[in-house]
Formats: sequence, C-alpha cells, structure tokens
Amino acid sequence: MSTGESAAGHPALPDYTVYSLTPLQRNMAIITGGLLLYGTGYLFYHQLLLALLLVPGSAYGPRLLRGLLLQRRRAALTLQFKQMLFSLSSSLSAGRSVENAFREAVLDLRMLDPEGSGDMLAELDIICARMEYGEPVEEALYDFSRRAAMEDVERFADVFTVCKRTGGDLVEIVRRTSSVIGEKLDIQQDIAVSIAQKKFEAKALLVSPLMMVMFMSLTAGEYMDPMYTGAGIAISTVALIALFLCYLWTNKIMDIPL
Repeated sequence: MSTGESAAGHPALPDYTVYSLTPLQRNMAIITGGLLLYGTGYLFYHQLLLALLLVPGSAYGPRLLRGLLLQRRRAALTLQFKQMLFSLSSSLSAGRSVENAFREAVLDLRMLDPEGSGDMLAELDIICARMEYGEPVEEALYDFSRRAAMEDVERFADVFTVCKRTGGDLVEIVRRTSSVIGEKLDIQQDIAVSIAQKKFEAKALLVSPLMMVMFMSLTAGEYMDPMYTGAGIAISTVALIALFLCYLWTNKIMDIPL
C-alpha cells in the first residue's frame, strides 16, 4: 500500500484509516466485477445487451476491495498491538527502562514476523527512531494512536502519557492496561470466530439462487424460456433487485463493530 508523501516531499507516515489500491488491484477489481455482473445478467436474461447493462456496476468493485483490505490490515494491526503490549509489559516487569522496553519489543515482534512486513513492527521502528532524536516516547506513541484511530491504542497512549508525566507506577499501570486490552481483544476474536460460520452461510444462501437458475437453464432450457421474454424479463429484474437487497441486508446484519 502506498502511504503517499508529505507536503515537504518526505514519505508520509502510514494512515490506518484509509487504504490506497495499486493500479493493478483497481483494474483487477473492475474486470472481475464486470465479468461477474455480466455472467449474472446473462444468466437471468440470456440477452447480451441486457446483461451489459449490469457491467457499469463493476465500478463499485474497487470500493469493496479497498474496504476488505483495510479491514484485514486493521485486524492484523490489532493483533500485533496486543503482542506488543505483552512484550512491553514483560520488559518493564523485568526492570528495563521505557525506552529499552520499546526496543526490546522490536526484537520480540521480529521473532514473530521474520520478514518484517507487519505494520506494528514498522511503527515500533518509527517510535525507536524518534527516541534516538530525543523525542519523548509518549509523543511518538500519541502520534501512532492518532493515525491508527483505534480505541484501544488511543486509550493505551492516554494512560501511558498521563502515567509517564505524573510519575505513576508505570510498570503496574502498563501491566494492568495490557491485561485489560488483551482480554478485550481475545473476546473480539472469539466473536469474530463465532460469526464466521454465519457469514459463510449467508454467502451460500446468496449464491444458491444463481446456482439454481443455472441448473434449470442447463437441464430444462425449454421450461426456462418464458423467463427470457416478455413478462419473464420483468420477473427476472425483480428477482435480481431482491437478491441485491438481500446482499445489502445480510452485510448490514453481519457487520458487527468490534
């Protein structure tokens, strides 16, 4: 994903609320969406021109792909943040300073991600680099929470900043905060797993009418001929609209904010 550049020409820091598709990803989303819509249209109408009327809807494909990739990226970042919290808590409990605890977290996450492709590992590198230039760690952490726009990250940054500046028991507060956030993330993952099967069932129910129409067209073509002329076209159109509304409805039901 491209992160863009700042106004000064320097590479901008990642913004985890947006996702920029590459030209290849965008084109593939449009082409794939166009083929699927054309196939669906031809399946319901058996007329080239009417099927082509659905193809412009493929312009919505990049938006769907962007949302899917952004969701996966944020989910991965959440998991990596949880791993970072446990590493940070362990290091502070072992008597390391805050700065060394963040440096140690880099090593711990690199063991879990040898390729170094994780966003959290990149953010820890940024935090450590800022500390090398004398920037307070809480400012670097706050900047990360602002770009991540995640409740747990923002909460941890606020607690960490207040504790660091007021001289509180940083080890105990980080340990408790890490434990609470970790338990919350575990619950969120359990919920995601529990609804995964329902999401699969919803997709299967949406695909089943298409499979039924295809089966009837292949095995009983004469029986299906009335659906492709006269009033049958109107009925097919109503069926397509109903199927699309069901798709929107199921997506709305299954979209559970975690």
